[in-house]
Formats: sequence, C-alpha cells, structure tokens
Amino acid sequence: MEIGFIGLGKMGFPMARRLIEAKHQLVVFDQRKEAIDKLVALGAQAASSPQEVADCAETVMASLPSLQASLEVATGAAGVIEGKRVRRFVDLSTVGSHMAVRIHDFLVKRNIVQLDSPVSGGVGGAENGTLAVMVSGPKPDFEAVKPALNVIGKVFFIDKKPGSAQTMKLANNLLSATAVVATSEAVVMGVKSGLDPKVMIDVINSGSGLNTASRDKFPRSILPRTFDFGFATGLMVKDVRLCLEEAKALGLSMEVAEAVGRLWEVVIREMGADSDFTSAIKPIEKAAGVVVGGAKS
Repeated sequence: MEIGFIGLGKMGFPMARRLIEAKHQLVVFDQRKEAIDKLVALGAQAASSPQEVADCAETVMASLPSLQASLEVATGAAGVIEGKRVRRFVDLSTVGSHMAVRIHDFLVKRNIVQLDSPVSGGVGGAENGTLAVMVSGPKPDFEAVKPALNVIGKVFFIDKKPGSAQTMKLANNLLSATAVVATSEAVVMGVKSGLDPKVMIDVINSGSGLNTASRDKFPRSILPRTFDFGFATGLMVKDVRLCLEEAKALGLSMEVAEAVGRLWEVVIREMGADSDFTSAIKPIEKAAGVVVGGAKS
C-alpha cells in the first residue's frame, strides 16, 4: 500500500519504520532532515512538505506532538488539504475530539476523509508494534487502512462519529496519568514509613493494586532512577488538560480527574515539559523528604 507519513519523532519514526518493514511504500516528511534520511535509507521516498506527501499517496498518516501541528499539517498552507492524490488523512496524534472535528470539517470540503486514530502504548509499543490503535471515521475507509494499522498495533474501531477515538484515547490516558501519580503517592508514603520500595512494588503487582505504573513504569524507570520511559511530561499534561476540557464541555464533574490534573500541573511546573513523565514522583518525594529507589533499595 502507498502511504504518506508525516511526523517522524519518538512515536512516528518507529511506526513508519514498521510500515516499511511490512513492505508498504512510504513517502515521508519531517522538519528534521536526519529523520527523513534514516527512513530513506530503509526504502522510503522523501518529500519536502505535507502537500508533497499528499500529492504522492492516497492515504496520509501523521504523528504530531500538538494540536496546532496537526491543524497546520492537515489544513494549512502547503498542507495535506492541498494534495492532489490524497483521499484520507489518518491522524495518529492525540488532539482531542473538538480539534479532530475541526480538522474533519475542513477536509470534508475537499472530499478528504478524516480517520481519527490516536494510539496508546508509548515508544515501546511503537517499536514493537503493540500499540492500541483507536479509530473513528467512515467504516469503508477504516477497512481500507486496517491492514496497515495492524502493523503498528491492535486496532479498535470506535465509532463513525468524528472525534470518538479521541474521547476514547483521553479516557485511557486519564487512567494512565492517574496510575502514575497515585502509585507514586502510595509508594512515597510507604518509603516515608520505612518500607522498601522494591518490596512494595512486588506486593502491589501480586495484589489488587496492580496497575500500569506499578507493572511497567516503576520497575523500568522509577526504581532505577533513570526516568527514561519515553513519554514527555508535556504530552501527558496536554492529554490530561484535553480530558478535563472534554469533561467540562459535556457538563461533567470529574473530581478525581481534576485532582489528577492539579498534580500534573505541579509536575510540569517543577520538572518541565521535556522531562520524562515518570519524573512525576519527584515533586511528591520532595514534599515528603524521601527518595524512592536507586542504589540504596
């Protein structure tokens, strides 16, 4: 299948690489020439703009870090919307349902189908092809791209309504964000009282407290103090903010989500947007006067 791919960052690059390895023909674009060059060496064709990508392929995928980037790539000057061949735009980014609908409304005027397709599973999932791939949009177009999406992960059709997959992704990431800070608070409490954090995590993972943070983030990045899980604090905070905005738009009161949001605002203020999101434990440690993990444990 001929596929255009825009955005070759930490998530986009391994997804694009897997598509090439699966014998799909890729036309790629990124603002960083070195990322393009690496994929060209693997067999991809380089493009100089999103429009050129959309001139070359009927299906264009994008993996981008912000709402504005997705909007500009899809609908801006020299964007996908100006392409001569493109028939469908598959946005693998997390932009929230309102932005997804906005992009859809622009593209539909040019007879371009928007397939909203955010992914979950982090850099490891992108590398291994084990992402959860959530898709909303017209079912025939979903079926057309499903074989390619199967290369990057497990594919779920959410609904034909524009933005539905974004709502699913935000619900998922709220739970992920909650697991990180809630588990951090619980383990910091134990360490403050004298418990061994490694033993705590072993017990939690064998009991009813098991969650993605205790199972994955703590053993790999928090207890060793490497803080290198591969997802930026800024991206997690973006997702939590989008979730809270969506809840407000729906007229919902989500007290746990709001408390989680306040914690993540502290994390981004103290650790910075570029920090790894597993560093969320550091402000909690600082307030408690303890350090979790490292050589001592």
